Amino acid sequence: MDALIELKKVSFSAQDEHIVKDCSYAFKEGKVTALVGPAGCGKSTLLKLCAGLLVPSEGEVCFRGRDILSMTRKENLDFRQTAAVVFQDSALWANQSIYEILNLPLSLHFPHSSKEDRDRRIREVLDEVGYKKELHIRPALLSMGEQKLIAFARALTCRPSILFLDEWTESVDTEAALRLIQIVERHKEQNNTVIFVNHDFRIIRNLADYLVMVAAGKIHMVLSREELEADGSLAQRIEKGIAS
Repeated sequence: MDALIELKKVSFSAQDEHIVKDCSYAFKEGKVTALVGPAGCGKSTLLKLCAGLLVPSEGEVCFRGRDILSMTRKENLDFRQTAAVVFQDSALWANQSIYEILNLPLSLHFPHSSKEDRDRRIREVLDEVGYKKELHIRPALLSMGEQKLIAFARALTCRPSILFLDEWTESVDTEAALRLIQIVERHKEQNNTVIFVNHDFRIIRNLADYLVMVAAGKIHMVLSREELEADGSLAQRIEKGIAS
């Protein structure tokens, strides 16, 4: 199976700290991959590198064989339309309304679409994530869980085939988390590609086709779902390591 996103000897440093160190891995298209490991091991940084949101200090991050940094503006816009990110802290624009936040990616990627079409799509994604409050308010008036729902809705607006999800069920209640899990399950059924970070081993075990285990900024091991299911003691060790 062809690599969709590939890390080639990627390292990343910030403020003289080595956060990701010499990581190489090819993420398979149409598969769900979980980045797992203890807190502070570099999972979120690795996810952002995969999404092209951080520039590696060394190495290359490639999309379909093309270094993301070498893309033209149009190629990069096409990639941004195809791939969407849900950030751990939601990363919503504080000075924009919920409507403006959701309308922005549609206006950017579909500039010739009508307001009616954009409004229809916004209603669809809000229904999908279960958000029911007003659209004219700003994120500060929402709970952390509601902000996460808007972040997830924003990621869905352009119907991406690649999702990068960072602690995407964090801060939401049980009902909302189940709804978001079902959305990811549908993307999996549609053979879309999902790369995610999550601390809940039940979610990881139920969704992931592959586990990429990260420790101290390095990829230490990769397991398939079949390998994980075949070794119960290994699964217990991984669950314990995630919780540490």
